[in-house]
Amino acid sequence: MEANRPDRDDPLQVTADRRQEPPTRLLPTWLKLTGQGLWCEPGGFFVDPGRAVARAVITHGHADHARAGHDHVLATPETVAIMQARYGDRAGRTLEALPCDQIRRIDGVSVRFVPAGHILGSAQVVLEHAGTRVVVSGDFKRRADPTCDPFEPVPCDLFITEATFGLPVFRHPPDAVAVDRLLTSLNTFPDRAHLVGAYALGKAQRLIALLRQAGCDRTIWLHGALVRLCDLYRDRGVPLGDLALCSGGRRKDMAGEIVLCPPSALADRWSRGFPDPVIAMASGWMQVRQRARQRGVELPLVISDHADWDQLTETIRDVGAPRVLVTHGQEDALVHWARGIGVEADALSLTGYADEGE
Repeated sequence: MEANRPDRDDPLQVTADRRQEPPTRLLPTWLKLTGQGLWCEPGGFFVDPGRAVARAVITHGHADHARAGHDHVLATPETVAIMQARYGDRAGRTLEALPCDQIRRIDGVSVRFVPAGHILGSAQVVLEHAGTRVVVSGDFKRRADPTCDPFEPVPCDLFITEATFGLPVFRHPPDAVAVDRLLTSLNTFPDRAHLVGAYALGKAQRLIALLRQAGCDRTIWLHGALVRLCDLYRDRGVPLGDLALCSGGRRKDMAGEIVLCPPSALADRWSRGFPDPVIAMASGWMQVRQRARQRGVELPLVISDHADWDQLTETIRDVGAPRVLVTHGQEDALVHWARGIGVEADALSLTGYADEGE
C-alpha cells in the first residue's frame, strides 16, 4: 500500500489514453471509463454497468446498479437472490455467487466483496491488479442496520465513492428519531391510517426492523408490491415479525394501523379508501422540507440508506486512499473537501444511476 503521495511514474497517475478527461487521470491504466460504465480491461468485466454486458460485477440489487440481461453476473449470494426474485430468467445467463471476503481471480485481477451496509447483500468491490488496490464503494452507509452486514472500510490506493448526500447540509438524525415520530403520530391519531412510502428493496424491510427494535409488535400491513422482497429478507434470516397483505376490502378498517407501500402508491388510486390517512415517507431526502411538501407528505421520516456528509468524510479518512473519485451524487463539495486534506480528488461521471433506494 502507498504511504506517500505519488510520483509521476505511479501507474495510478497515468492512463493509456492521455486524451481522456482530467478525472480519469486518477484511474490506473487497467480501469477505463466507458459509455457502459467502469471497465476492468484485464479482467474483461464491468462494475455495475449501465446496460446489459457480457460480464458484470454487481455491488447490490437496486435496479440502477443491477440491470437485467447480462451474460454473466458475479455478486454476493444475497444480491444474486434479489436479482432472481426481481428479474427471473432475465437476471443473467449465468449467475455466480461470491460470499464476502472470498477472492475470485479473473484473468490476473483479484476481486473481493466487502460489506457496504446499504441493503441486504450490498458490497464494495475490492479490485487488485499490478500492485494497486482499488475499492468501488457502490452505495453505502455507516449507520447500524438490523437488516444487513455493516460497512467495513478497506485501506486502498484509490477509493471510488458515491456521494448521494455529499453536501455538508446533509447530516441525518438518528433513525430512532423517525421511528419515534411515526409511533407518536400513531398514538396521537388512532383514528387515522398511517400510509408510509418506503422503497420495496431495503427501505421497507429496514423500517419494519427498526419498528420491531423500538418494541412495536403489532401487525404491519403491506402493499402487494412489497410482499415478495419482505419474504426474501425473512428467508435470508432477517426477522420482520407479523406482516399482512393489505387487500382492497380491508382499507376501511385500517384506522390506527401502519401500512407500508411504494412511494408511487401514495398518490395512486390505491391509496383511496383509507380512513383519513396520514401520508408519511421514509427517505434521506425528507430532510429537505420542499421535497416533502412537493410529495404531499404530512409526516416526513428521515431514514437514509446512504452515507450522509459526516459518514462520507469519515470514510475517506478511514480508507486512507491518496486518491479519491466521487460519483453519482453531489460530487463537487466532497471533491473540494478531500483536496483540502491533501487527497487527490476528482468527480467521475458515471451515468445511469437513478437512486432507486432514496
